[in-house]
Amino acid sequence: MGFSLHTFGGLRLLDPSGRQVAFPEKGMLILAYLLTCQNYGSDRQTLARFLWGDDDDAVSLSALRKTVSRIRQRQEELGTPFLSFSKHLIYVDPGSLSLDDLVFEKDEPAEPFLRLIHLCELLSRPFLGTVTCESRRYYEWLANRQGLHTALLRDAMETAFRIARTPSEYEIVKDAALLLFRAEPYDPDTLQLLLKVFNAEREVEDFRQLIEQRRAAISRGVDTLNLAADNGSDEAGARETSRASGTGVQDAQPAAEPVGAPKTSFPKLVLLPPRNQSSSPEAGLMAASLIEDITIGFCAFNSLQVIAPHSAIRIGHYQEDKVSFFENNSVTYVLDTRISNIGGEVTLFAQLVFVPDNEITWAARFGLGQVDLVRDRRTLSRRVALSVSNEIERHETTRAFLELNPVAYHRYLVGKQHLSRLTLPNLRLAREQMKAVLETSPHFAPALSAVARTYSKEWLLTARGNIDLLKAAEASAAHAVKASGDLADGYREFGVAKLLQGAFDESAGAMELAEILGPHYADVIADHADTMVHCSRPAIALEKIERAIELNPISPDAYLWTAAGANYALGQFEDSLDYIGKMADPSLADRLSAASWAMLDQLDRAQFFVRRVRETNPAFDVDQWLAAVPSKEQWHKDLYREGLKKAGF
Repeated sequence: MGFSLHTFGGLRLLDPSGRQVAFPEKGMLILAYLLTCQNYGSDRQTLARFLWGDDDDAVSLSALRKTVSRIRQRQEELGTPFLSFSKHLIYVDPGSLSLDDLVFEKDEPAEPFLRLIHLCELLSRPFLGTVTCESRRYYEWLANRQGLHTALLRDAMETAFRIARTPSEYEIVKDAALLLFRAEPYDPDTLQLLLKVFNAEREVEDFRQLIEQRRAAISRGVDTLNLAADNGSDEAGARETSRASGTGVQDAQPAAEPVGAPKTSFPKLVLLPPRNQSSSPEAGLMAASLIEDITIGFCAFNSLQVIAPHSAIRIGHYQEDKVSFFENNSVTYVLDTRISNIGGEVTLFAQLVFVPDNEITWAARFGLGQVDLVRDRRTLSRRVALSVSNEIERHETTRAFLELNPVAYHRYLVGKQHLSRLTLPNLRLAREQMKAVLETSPHFAPALSAVARTYSKEWLLTARGNIDLLKAAEASAAHAVKASGDLADGYREFGVAKLLQGAFDESAGAMELAEILGPHYADVIADHADTMVHCSRPAIALEKIERAIELNPISPDAYLWTAAGANYALGQFEDSLDYIGKMADPSLADRLSAASWAMLDQLDRAQFFVRRVRETNPAFDVDQWLAAVPSKEQWHKDLYREGLKKAGF
């Protein structure tokens, strides 16, 4: 066995005996890159841009020359010339070392289940780990490799699934299916494959058991909280939450349906004709037929009333009549669709709007480029119908709690409106409305979740590190989870409260479960992104928050603030400021603005924001604040401290 380069779980070079040996990180990245190139070589300028970006070729080439010098010296010490250098080119000798990333690209046959097990072992660890390289070309290459890994996993899993016969073989396939789901959680084909693997004929019972296992992990945290409440150790804020709901957390029970309650009428849905914003007239014509098929598909569900396509098409062309039509016909939901071009591919974008408060409850994009609409549109229509029906069922479950109490429901909607604006007065108004709701319905989980949110957001805005606020948030979120374990909001707020107390693993687990329960729930995805920022994983955070913004294009300030924080952690300070500039109230992110301008050496602009922070919080102290705001990795805190100190705090 010769030298080997390991890329999964961190970038490491191992000698023939399996011991890790020192080698420049950029040198190992060059090795990994060139071993995946067709001719095992590249020109120096391309490599310099790959490692350091396109901003300044002279600086990048100078940095490359220094790295090459260190590589030459280390290769001489190891006695193995992995890389060879000419005036303009750099090559890798593919016979000098092996690369774990290439194991399954070879054509040599392998036993399918051993192949799948080995592939799962690799892909369960993060590719390249914590390598620091922020160039556009690097991220393009990284995305390409990760896409290849996913394709290899899918092919290996499908091969094994076709021949699986024993329970142990099916377990191997299911483990692979979950890895694939984590890589492509929003891909419709992946979801269909997952259902097939987990046996849709048995109502995916195995998959439900998996979700229950994840719930149990979160419940352990909830049980710990309840035990503390039983022992009288809740903080003042938690007691306030219990008083607001009229009960202690430990007494919370799922709300029972009132005896003799009238049966709620079925919700009514209208599907508007698609708007064609693509460059293909044919796509618009075909999509109209597709929407008609989707409408027919909804007729298979006995829990919905669907407006006939003829009426939907007529009303779709008269914008001024829509509101009165919805009111006169008691329309509860509208499915709005459009055809557009994204990255050269024709896509169908669909969003579900809850008419009474004009809330987008679900959205998804379906690629049409690989679909023969004439042949496959019924398959696609069923997929859309299933997704929308499941979301309506989830949303109707939430509404059912308050539908018999119009006053309480109105207060809940008013509270939600206040909660969408991140200012202290609005947070406190939202809390007041939600507490009024809880006086009537003490186990109404969405209101309990909202109360938890007001406390955690107040903790962030006041920047004083008041632990009572976080304990109150945690208690209210725990109450929400016990009241309704099928809704994402309780787990989401439990995760936020845990995050702000520095319990990163518990927070990440809660957020993952929340996103599983609400895979198209933009607010949940946005908070998951915020958690990833605090877990010092800004690249993942940025990917998630961009997904949330796509689902909720008129984004609340919290989304934009999270995107700004992720960009700051990635060293993309101008992008950070761009997101802050889009906020309705940019003053919420004044500390981040000051740090970003300072890191761009625009100290005059930074000072403006420093003065504004001092006006609202004269006692603000950088070290005290950073000690209170959780960041998992020290480099993350150091980067924020550097910007704030440089700005003048």
